[in-house]
Amino acid sequence: MHHGSCLCGAVSFAVTAAPQGPSVCHCGQCRKQSGHLWASAYVAMADLSISGTVKWYAASATAKRGFCPSCGSFLFWKAHAEDTMSFALGALDGPTGITVEKHIFVADKGDYYDIADGVPQKD
Repeated sequence: MHHGSCLCGAVSFAVTAAPQGPSVCHCGQCRKQSGHLWASAYVAMADLSISGTVKWYAASATAKRGFCPSCGSFLFWKAHAEDTMSFALGALDGPTGITVEKHIFVADKGDYYDIADGVPQKD
C-alpha cells in the first residue's frame, strides 16, 4: 500500500494495489500545470481512495486533472473513458520501491533540459 498527499495535507490518498505504468510525462499540459514534468503511475479506480476535496479541471475533451484547491498540488489525471486513475509519484510518502518505466510525449518536452537516464522514450 502507498499513501500520498498534497503539499498542505488537505487532500490525501491511498493506493491499495501495485501501481502500473510508472512514467514521466513531458507533454505541454503537464509541463504547464506542474512547472516542469509530471511523474505518475495508475491503478484501477477501486484501488485508489481519496480523502479531502479535489478540484477537477477538464484539460481536454478526453481527460481531467485533479488538484488540491488549497495549495494547488497537481495530484491526479483521469481519462473519461478509462476505469483507472493516474496519481502523482511525487506526492507519495516515504520510499516507494517504484521505478519509472518510460518517458512519454518527449516530442513535446521543453528545450531547456535533456533526458539522459536511459529509460525508454516515446514521442
